[in-house]
Amino acid sequence: MRLVYKMARRQMGQLAGRETDRMFEPMEMYARVPRLLFGYGTLEWAAGKSHVVDNRLKDLAQLKAATLTNCEYCIDIGSAAARRAGLSDEQLLALPHYRESQLFSDLDKPVLDYAVGMSRTPVAVSGELFGALRKHFDDAQLVESTNVIALENLRGRFNLALGIGSSGFSEGMVCAIADPPPGAP
Repeated sequence: MRLVYKMARRQMGQLAGRETDRMFEPMEMYARVPRLLFGYGTLEWAAGKSHVVDNRLKDLAQLKAATLTNCEYCIDIGSAAARRAGLSDEQLLALPHYRESQLFSDLDKPVLDYAVGMSRTPVAVSGELFGALRKHFDDAQLVESTNVIALENLRGRFNLALGIGSSGFSEGMVCAIADPPPGAP
């Protein structure tokens, strides 16, 4: 377990740019079932080592998925990671209205649409949307994008169900805000 925590500390520090007192809360929950911790850790490690898609786009998609599940922990660490990957404070705040924003590129928008469609229940990814992504991504990039969004949905739902909240990764900085529920003004 010490080795797992040491590796996680290094990876989370690189991702978020800082360590916090509560940064291990999700991992501590998984540690109650060591086989799940090992399997989940392997999945996170593999996803973190894959660099087929630009990190900025992956972080953007993951953060959008986090704002849709309304996972405070995920939004917190996701905002820090996205900022380190090059997103501006203005972009973080514009995520709920990305379609109308001039802050996002012609590639950013279908990636964000994909995160939205994948985060719905049931999943709502149209052929048109998939075609728009195909214009920019090859098969490997589509798989990696799909994986990071699905993984973010796993993280968010796990954390929400177990009551894991913000850990202070973005404390004192701009943080993305959760998307309003469907039908809200």
